[in-house]
Amino acid sequence: MKSGPAPDAQPVIPQVHINQNQPDPDALEIAPGRDREKLEGWIPSLATETEIRHALEKAFDFRGDIAVTRKDGTRIEGYLFDRRSGLTLADSFVRIFEKSSSQKILISYEDIGALAFSDRDPAAGKSWEAWLKKYREKKAAGEKNIALAPESLE
Repeated sequence: MKSGPAPDAQPVIPQVHINQNQPDPDALEIAPGRDREKLEGWIPSLATETEIRHALEKAFDFRGDIAVTRKDGTRIEGYLFDRRSGLTLADSFVRIFEKSSSQKILISYEDIGALAFSDRDPAAGKSWEAWLKKYREKKAAGEKNIALAPESLE
């Protein structure tokens, strides 16, 4: 004979203890973004090794194009997508997708004479918060099947 709960028995529900020191996950749904430094149009001084390294780190984090003028006068404009920091400037390199040809150009830190950031950040205003605002507006207007799709950066 099988034994089991009586037909009128209530199910046992485990008690969950909430740690009062833990943040409320619903309150964390919309976390504030970090403040972003405005680099658009910046032309940094490259007088010292520290300034060169600092400016190239900023260029790596920048979401727009940069223009690098080599010490021989040639200018390359494009997106800086990689950097390798060595012990010396000669051992350190950046790689840029050239804007006009989409070639990957390798440039030694030692060869960089000037650096200029483009006047436009193509991803500005395209944050999670901006997308969420648009989503809520569409939902409030009664739209259905609202998709999470990326917008063009151009």
